[in-house]
Amino acid sequence: MDTISAESSGSFALGGELVVNRLAYGTMQLTGPGVWGPFPDRDRGVRVLRRAVELGVTLIDTADSYGPGTTEQLLREALHPYPENLVIATKAGLARPGPGEWRPNGRPEYLRRQAESSLHRLGLERIPLFQLHRIDPSVPFEDQIGVLKELRDEGKIAHVGLSEVGVEELERARAIVPIASVQNLYNIAQRDSEDVLRYAEANDIAFLPWFPLATGQLARPGGPLARIAARLASSPSQVALAWLLHRSPVVLPIPGTSSVEHLEENVAAAALKLTQADYEALGNPFARG
Repeated sequence: MDTISAESSGSFALGGELVVNRLAYGTMQLTGPGVWGPFPDRDRGVRVLRRAVELGVTLIDTADSYGPGTTEQLLREALHPYPENLVIATKAGLARPGPGEWRPNGRPEYLRRQAESSLHRLGLERIPLFQLHRIDPSVPFEDQIGVLKELRDEGKIAHVGLSEVGVEELERARAIVPIASVQNLYNIAQRDSEDVLRYAEANDIAFLPWFPLATGQLARPGGPLARIAARLASSPSQVALAWLLHRSPVVLPIPGTSSVEHLEENVAAAALKLTQADYEALGNPFARG
């Protein structure tokens, strides 16, 4: 029996109804170089995804642009028919002309086509959480959010999420359709989305921080992150994940990895308990006035 489990991270109800364990998994690393093409070691990718589920991960985040399409296909190969409690979140709105290239495309017909393609690749009748990967500045905002509402009304997606948005954009979107989640760059070293996190917390919106394992100068030898990690017999990345989980009950970290060993290390962070003194040493955002 596993002694580590994502259940230790606590739970959150996405959209008020999809209950998931807060420590989740992101699939971006299960691709080829430049997030392009299939993962070179398919069997290892399958093992990572199956092990994540064994360890209690109940939210897996992916995107049509990863590969493109290859991580969604790998998810189906590894886990279909899906466990009843597994929530798959995918995204659309970034076109991929080539390796390492990302271009916003928020045309309604494109978003609709990508949602339907994701349904097919994933083998789902309805996508539990469908996120707009980026707002396309060349397309009216209301048109992009409007097609997500249409897809929700049609039953093709259950809940709508946004990525890399500010509070004003969240409010405008919520005037059109309920928003269940927001996915912004946020970690222990990069906290520019603090206002968005506070808004999410106040409105019971899940906050999925991408690039959650960045530690910056806090992990330097002798620094606060390194000292806390040594005291807890853990790694700096584990402390960084524990910090995110401690930061707010609406935070759902989505660390990605292509290694079973690293996956297990990440999940073990769910059980780490930081003290208030640790939190202050790492920079308490509430202390900033």
